Order: sequence, then C-alpha cells, then structure tokens
Amino acid sequence: MSAFGNNSSRDDDTKDYYNTTPTWNQPQQQDQPALTKIITNHVSDSDTLNNDSPHLHQPPAITPAAAADETGFSSDPEKGGYNNKDTSIQGSESGKDSMTTRILDPVAIKKLRTKIDWRLVPLVSVLYLCAFLDRVNIGNAKVAGIAVDLKLTPEEYNWSLSIFFIGYVLFEVFSNMCLKLAGPRRWISFVMIAWGGIMMAMAAVTNAAGLLAARFFLGVAECGLFPGVVYLFSLWYTRDEQALRNGVFFSAATMAGAFGGVLAWALEQMEGVRGLHGWQWIFLLEGLPTVLLAFVVLYFLPDFPETATFLTPEEKDLTIQRLRIDAGPATETNFSWQQCWMVFRDWKTYMHMMTYILSTIPTYSLAFFLPSIVVGFKLDPLTTQIMTAPAYAIACVCTLFGAFSSDRHRERGFHFAIPTATACIGYVLLIFTKDGSTLARYCCLTLAAIGNFAAVPPMVSWFTSNIGGHTKRGVATAAIISFGNIGGAIGGQVYRASDEANGRDRLTSEEFAKEAAGEELCDLHPAWRYMT
Repeated sequence: MSAFGNNSSRDDDTKDYYNTTPTWNQPQQQDQPALTKIITNHVSDSDTLNNDSPHLHQPPAITPAAAADETGFSSDPEKGGYNNKDTSIQGSESGKDSMTTRILDPVAIKKLRTKIDWRLVPLVSVLYLCAFLDRVNIGNAKVAGIAVDLKLTPEEYNWSLSIFFIGYVLFEVFSNMCLKLAGPRRWISFVMIAWGGIMMAMAAVTNAAGLLAARFFLGVAECGLFPGVVYLFSLWYTRDEQALRNGVFFSAATMAGAFGGVLAWALEQMEGVRGLHGWQWIFLLEGLPTVLLAFVVLYFLPDFPETATFLTPEEKDLTIQRLRIDAGPATETNFSWQQCWMVFRDWKTYMHMMTYILSTIPTYSLAFFLPSIVVGFKLDPLTTQIMTAPAYAIACVCTLFGAFSSDRHRERGFHFAIPTATACIGYVLLIFTKDGSTLARYCCLTLAAIGNFAAVPPMVSWFTSNIGGHTKRGVATAAIISFGNIGGAIGGQVYRASDEANGRDRLTSEEFAKEAAGEELCDLHPAWRYMT
C-alpha cells in the first residue's frame, strides 16, 4: 500500500461492471427475438433532447412503455434512466456470452452530465489557473526587476525558464502512475502543496543557482496536474464530450495570462514593503492561494465514478454504464504493466508526441516572453503589464469556441490544424510588421496567441479519445505530454536578449560592463549593433 492508499478497492467494487463486457460483433441466434437498440449518450451538449434527434435512435415501432416492458428498463430520470430488471439473451451460438439490453434515457444523462460538470470542471480550471500563473509569472518578475536584483545574465534567465521543463518531463509519467494508484484527490492535493510551497520559497532566492534549483523542483511538483486532469476527464466523460471540458480547463491558462499581468503590476507596487522587492511579493502572494486551495481539492475533488460520494447509487451506475458503452471492448480498469509497455509499441504515441512538441514550442515561448515583447513597444511599465491582457482574453474566447465546435462535430484533426495555421500566419505577419505601428504588431501578436492556445484542447482530446484501457490511456497521456513539454524547454531559449528590439540600448552601466567582460566577443559585445 502506498502512502496515499491503493486502488485495489476500486477495482473490486467495479469488477462486476467491467467483467460483464459484452462480446462485440458476435452473431445472434436466429430464433432470438429482435433486440431493442441501445440508446446511448451520444447526444452532444448542443443537441436538442427530443424524439427527433438523430442521436437517439429510438425504434419507431416501440413506445417508451413498451420498451420498458420488453427490456425491463424505464425512461424515468428519477430512477437513474433505467430500472433494475435485466433481460439477458445469448450473444453467441456457444451460449457462453450474454448481452444486457439497456435503454439509457438522454434526459437523465443530460442531468447527470450537468451535475458532474459543476462538481469537476470549475474546480480543476481554477487549479490550472494557479498552476499556469505560478509557471509563467517569472516573465512578470523579470519586468519587476528580478534579473537586475539577482544579477542574472541573459543566458541564466533563459535557463531558469527551460529548467522547469526538465523536471516536468523527467517525472511526468511517474506522477500519472502515482495518480492511478493513490487517486486524483490525494495526489493532486499533494502536488499542489508542494508546488505552492516552492513558489513561495522562490521569494528567498539570492542568486542564479538558487533560482535554477527552485524552478527545477517547481517543474517536478507541477508535472502531476495537467496530464492528471486530462486523464481524469477521460474517466468521467465519453470521448465526444472531452474536448469542450479540456477547452474550459485549458482556457484557465489564457485567463492566467489575461489578469496575471495586471496582478503582477499591483504586486510590484509593494516594492520595499517589509524590505522585500516587488518580484518577491509576486512569488509569495501568487503561491499562497495554491497551498490553501489544496485543502479544498482534498475535500471536493472526486476520484472515480464508482467511489464518488456526490452521486446517488443510480447515478453512479448510469455513469459507469454509459462510459462502458462508449469504451466498447476497451474497459480494463486494473493497473497493468502489459498496458504500460503497449504504449511504447504503438506508433500513434510517437505521432502525437511530435504534434505536441511542435505545438508547445511557440505556445510557451509566447507565454514566457509576451511581457518582454510588449516592452519592445516602448510603453510604460503599467501599460506593458496591462497590454498582455487583451491578447489572452481574445485567445480564451476562441479556445472555448474551438473546443465546443470540436465536440459538436466529433472531430479533432482539423480543429487542431486550423488554429495551428492561424498561429503560423500571426508569426509571419510579426516578421513583416517589425518596423510597423504598435497597433499592427499587437494585432499580429494577438493572432499568434489565438492560434497557439486554441490548438491545445482538440490536440489533447485527440489522443485521449483514441487510446483504450485505463492504464494505457494514463501512461500514454503522461508520456505524450511529457515529451511534448520538452518544447517548453526549447521555448525558453527562443527569445534571446539580443533579439529584443533595441535591447542593448536599454542596458544599465552595470549590465553593459558585465556583458562586455571577456575576450573576442565579436558580435556578442553589447556595443555591437545588428542590421535589420
């Protein structure tokens, strides 16, 4: 048993559900009566729940009452969408396989889905808002003077961004395995306390070495949240419901960017309070809510449908049955080393890794350096921090719209490709408008932000929707996101100090002397000017 308990009780509680998986595509005996079709939950959030919906597949010759008499199931939402009278028939000529016919009421499913949404989605969205804010606030800390106070070289600052992802990548798969064994509620609470404490401790760093060490362990602690929540959604929602939930969840990252700059400016005004710099207050007061929120998570975040205390027994049963129907034959719930190795023998794992890493490089480089890029517009510090908000706010709206459309049309590839192309167009236009007006460059920057962030929900829903088996899905999710986050380490090196518009003209005398030290600097000397 691990320090957080094990998951054996969950497997024991649900073996009756998952050990009775129907044999799919087996021929039926000719003398058996016609089988009423299963009405599943393939009714998207935007579909009208009526008898004319093409998703309901209601047999026209059978009334609800007759269907209940025939199959033993009721459409009464108060009874969980069906009653407990099972009608089993032989599913093969051998007589060893059986199938239970169940009519799942779409009204009851919609009511249940709404209940799960309100319990799960807002909470994990707030968690990711805190996580992303703690991850990228070093960009705001730079504007607040951390590089000057700690005497960081441009290379040291860039490595403080990248080293976060080294710890993140190394421990991500291990973290998801711990989540499977300990349960989401305990494990996510633990990692939140860890990364919130590290975030607050960063206020005490006095040199580059301390900052690098703190950022590394911040990555180790935070690696358990994003893949853990993506995996958790796959255990609660059917495949055509996940993109919208992932979109709402990930949109918290854009909201963190939207108000993070304004919050950072407000905390900067505490410069000198109790002898602390403004960037120290940023780390302290943005890390504290994470620690406090961990105790809320420990109490409110549900683990698995089978053990959820906020659902009635009928609602638990309905949740499990609709997920079981959606999963088809891939209903294994026990921890399996065989499924772990299957992940790395599946070619699709490596294709998703490539798409993920190519997406995270521009996403994180933009998130880390947006405040520094806006500084190049030659605005005052307050306006610089505030001007990071509109780009993120617009990206948030587009992210939600794209995620909704992806679920509505049950499609992932094009909903990932179109935002990615949009981001490429934004970056190309940034190149051509580098000497243009501030408004033109800001519009191009906003276009790039829209494309980067809107591509993420369909991308992560793409692989979670196509990987079956609880263990395989959990390990694959962590492996893909882990490899993809190497892009964050690369993104931390993309925007160099020498690339900043007229960056060398703004060096202080101490910074100029530090960069001018050394021999044979060539074009690296701070007095050198590049031609554009």
